[in-house]
Amino acid sequence: MFELKRRNESARLRVIAALPVLALAALAVAALTSAAERLTPLLLTVHDAPVPFNGSDGRRHLVYELWITNFTSGDTTVEKVEVLGDGKSIATLDGPTIARRLQPAGRRDATARISGGGTSLLFVHVTLAASAPIPQRLAHRVEAQVSAAPPDMRQMTLAGGDIAVDHRAVIVIGPPLRGAGYIAADSCCDATRHTRAALPVNGRVRIAQRYAVDWEQLNDTSRIYVGPREQPASYTIYGKEAIAVADARVASVIDGLPEQTPGKFPDAIPLDQADGNAVVLDLGSGRFALYAHLKPGSVRVRSGERVTRGQVLGLVGNSGNSVAPHLHFHVMDGPSPLDSNGLPYEIDAFDVTGQSPGTEAFDTAEEKGTPLAVTPVTPPRRVLRALPLDQAIVQLAK
Repeated sequence: MFELKRRNESARLRVIAALPVLALAALAVAALTSAAERLTPLLLTVHDAPVPFNGSDGRRHLVYELWITNFTSGDTTVEKVEVLGDGKSIATLDGPTIARRLQPAGRRDATARISGGGTSLLFVHVTLAASAPIPQRLAHRVEAQVSAAPPDMRQMTLAGGDIAVDHRAVIVIGPPLRGAGYIAADSCCDATRHTRAALPVNGRVRIAQRYAVDWEQLNDTSRIYVGPREQPASYTIYGKEAIAVADARVASVIDGLPEQTPGKFPDAIPLDQADGNAVVLDLGSGRFALYAHLKPGSVRVRSGERVTRGQVLGLVGNSGNSVAPHLHFHVMDGPSPLDSNGLPYEIDAFDVTGQSPGTEAFDTAEEKGTPLAVTPVTPPRRVLRALPLDQAIVQLAK
C-alpha cells in the first residue's frame, strides 16, 4: 500500500510539473495561430553581400545578385523592384530594366518572366553619390503578377532579400599594364560578359569575374588592330608587359598553351585551359589577382616566387578562350579563377582620356578593324583610388 501511494504521488507531481510547460506550449500555438499568415510565392535572397567601392565616374557602387524563386506552378512576371537601404528607397528597377537584367538560372538571356518552379538572378547595380552614406543593410520590395496564385493575390508586392552590406576595406592596387589608350572592356557594372558570368562550381554558384576587365588598346588612329585580323601581332596590345599590381606571392602559373587565332573563339577548349597562359598572385588577406590569356612562353615568374609591384609577369597574348589579344584581369577571394567570388578593387591612380560609345561599337571596331568613335576627355581627368568602369579609355602608369 505504501508503495502504491508513493507511485500515485510521483505521478501527481509529474502532472503538476508539466502544467507550466503545457501552458507555455498552448500560448505559443495561440500566438502562432493569431499571427498573420501569408503565402509568399516568390522567395527572395542575396547570396553574396555587396562590397561598396569607388568607380571611375566619381560615384560609389554596390553590385550584387537578387535571387528570385517562383514557388508556384505558373509563370510570374516581375514588374518592379525597389532597393531599400536602411529602410529608405535608394534605387528602383522598372519593368524594361528588369527585363534586361533578370536571367534564368543557367542561362545568359534575360526576361522579366520566371517560369513555374524556376529561379532567376536579378543583377543589381546601385549607384550612389560620393557623399551619400553607404547603408548598413539592404532589403527589397518586389511587385509581380503571379499567375498561379489565388485570384486576390495575383498582383502582389513582397518584401525580402535582406542582407547586411559587406563593409570590408576594398584593396587598392597598382595598374596591371603601363601606357595609354587602354580600354576597360566588359568592365563593371552593366556589361554582361563578366558581371553576369554565374557558373555552378563544386556545388555552389560562383561569379569570379564579377569585376573583371578585358583590357584592350587603341593605337593613334583609334583602331584595335591594323593588318590581318587573324594575326595576333596585328593588335596594338599584343606583346605588352603585364605587371604585378602589388608586392605579392605567385600562387600559380600556367604556360605553354598555344596562341589562338583571333576573330573566333576556339572550339571545345578544356575548362582548365580557358584562361590560357595565366598567373595568379596572392595579394594577401584572402585576395588573389588573375592575369589571363598571356603569350606562350612569355611568363617570367614561378609558383611560390615573391614579386614586387611593377615587376613584369608575362606578355599579353591570345591563349585560352579568347577571341582577340587582350589581358583579362580580376580580383577574387580564392586562388581558383573559377571556384571563387569576385571582389572589387581600386587602382590607386590613372587618367581617364576618353569614353567608348559602348560595347556594340567596341565589338564592331574589334571585328572589322575600323576606328572607334571615342569621345575624348580634355584635359584628361585624374582619378585616384577607383575601379575603371566599362568602356572607359585610360592611361595607366608609364
